[in-house]
Amino acid sequence: MAQDGQRPAVTMRDLEELARRKEAVEEQLKACYELLDSQKGVGLSGPLVDAEGYPRDDIDLYQVRTARHNIICLQNDHKALMKQVEEALQQLHAREKEKHARDEAEAQAEAMGHKQSLPQAFARVNAVTPGSPASISGLQVDDEIVEFGSVNINNFQNLQNIATVLQHSQGSTLSVTVIRGGKKVYMGLTPKRWAGEGLLG
Repeated sequence: MAQDGQRPAVTMRDLEELARRKEAVEEQLKACYELLDSQKGVGLSGPLVDAEGYPRDDIDLYQVRTARHNIICLQNDHKALMKQVEEALQQLHAREKEKHARDEAEAQAEAMGHKQSLPQAFARVNAVTPGSPASISGLQVDDEIVEFGSVNINNFQNLQNIATVLQHSQGSTLSVTVIRGGKKVYMGLTPKRWAGEGLLG
């Protein structure tokens, strides 16, 4: 229900109904003009009396007067309908614009919320040697490290912290959490001796 003084929101069905009514009025106007044409082409302003001032007897005066009167009324109806169609289109367009803006704002808010809910990383992976324990565990270049065993943003000081964890965890699986493409990814990493340098690669 619309509140007092407020018009109900226009729907596509309303617009279709207005267009249908406009077409009906145009059909009636066409019929009236055709009738005037059939009466010796008298049109809207042709004289209805002869040269001596008597009513013309070569046309149906009643039909001509009725058609002329109807044309004036129908033209007014047509003008009013065109105004309604224009207003309805504007309203629908404005509503579509509002909806688009609202959807965009919601998507942005969701993206912001998602970003805020991600934990802070303390290091970024800049290289992974193929065939290394790091590579086998699924670690990728540009992964942002959030947790590396017991190391996280709160206790990380330098890369020596990670080296210490690696030495103490040789042969054991470490729980590693990274941010990849805006999402948290969990993996198990087992530091061990391999063909390359270090326990990780």
